[in-house]
Amino acid sequence: MSRPVIRIVGIETSCDETAVGIVEDGKRVAANVVASSLEHHRPYGGVIPEIAARAHVETIWDVLAQALETAHLSPDAIDAIAVTQGPGLPGALLIGVAFAKGLALSLDRPLIPVDHLAAHLYAGEMTTPGLGSPYIGLVVSGGHTLLCVAHAECRYELLGETKDDAVGEAFDKVAKLLGLGYPGGPVIDRLSEEGRTAIQFPRSHSKQPFDFSFSGLKTAVYNYVKRMAENAEHSLSRQDVADVAASFQEAAVDVLVAKTLRAVQRTGIHRVVVGGGVASNRRLRTRFAEEAAEKKLEVVFPPPALCVDNGAMVAGIGYPLLQRGRVAALSLNADPNLCLA
Repeated sequence: MSRPVIRIVGIETSCDETAVGIVEDGKRVAANVVASSLEHHRPYGGVIPEIAARAHVETIWDVLAQALETAHLSPDAIDAIAVTQGPGLPGALLIGVAFAKGLALSLDRPLIPVDHLAAHLYAGEMTTPGLGSPYIGLVVSGGHTLLCVAHAECRYELLGETKDDAVGEAFDKVAKLLGLGYPGGPVIDRLSEEGRTAIQFPRSHSKQPFDFSFSGLKTAVYNYVKRMAENAEHSLSRQDVADVAASFQEAAVDVLVAKTLRAVQRTGIHRVVVGGGVASNRRLRTRFAEEAAEKKLEVVFPPPALCVDNGAMVAGIGYPLLQRGRVAALSLNADPNLCLA
């Protein structure tokens, strides 16, 4: 007799995306619906927490309904509710946690608290059959940059993290400086293909070998652009901007790759999973592919749809957590500072 399929709903509201995913047995994505409030934040050049929270309230029911419709399921067919507990914006997290608690109560289903950063790494696991553990995990996003060792049973050993700006935040700030708009990551990624990497921006070096710092790189870009503007008779040309973007991106990618390779060398672990929004960056993927071929590494990137904040990764990691009994009471609270707990 075959084992019944376990279907888990994943709810993600850590920032500006209202997302609901439905995943079967931790692997097969039956639905992955994301509603972004990006257009509401774009005029401000960044995410406004109050606007994000209001958007979650307004859209979360519709996003759930769309996910159930996509998966051709009724609410009763769901076996458990997984929700991002943290880290993230406090108000945004509270909306998702409250909604998940109400759903779990009304359906009489287990409630599974999920670490957002662990979910980003699990996105690589769920799309790579046979991926073993332990592996080196690199999380790169607008709010987080860290290295860890991911062990079996969803256990994580933190190696290092950013001490100032996350890499995605640095992309956004440099894009704003160059007048490229928000969010900065995708536009810098595209524009860098037109640019030359001749500008030697600094690569950060911290006392701890696995910690990151992008504040100095951001400041170096600011100073360079300021000098160019003062010396130019007119505004920077498109080629000038593309060269700055490409050189900045190369410096940021260099640091991410170098520190990850250092972790590989230190631990002897030759499997790497890269997760988070910046994992969609094409230069980062190319550099890791080159290093993987040269050093015989297994480097895994989730597909772009699972790099951004999404509910499928939350639902996916909910499965192994449920198998291990890591469920929560309805008194569960959001934890904005959660980090690979």
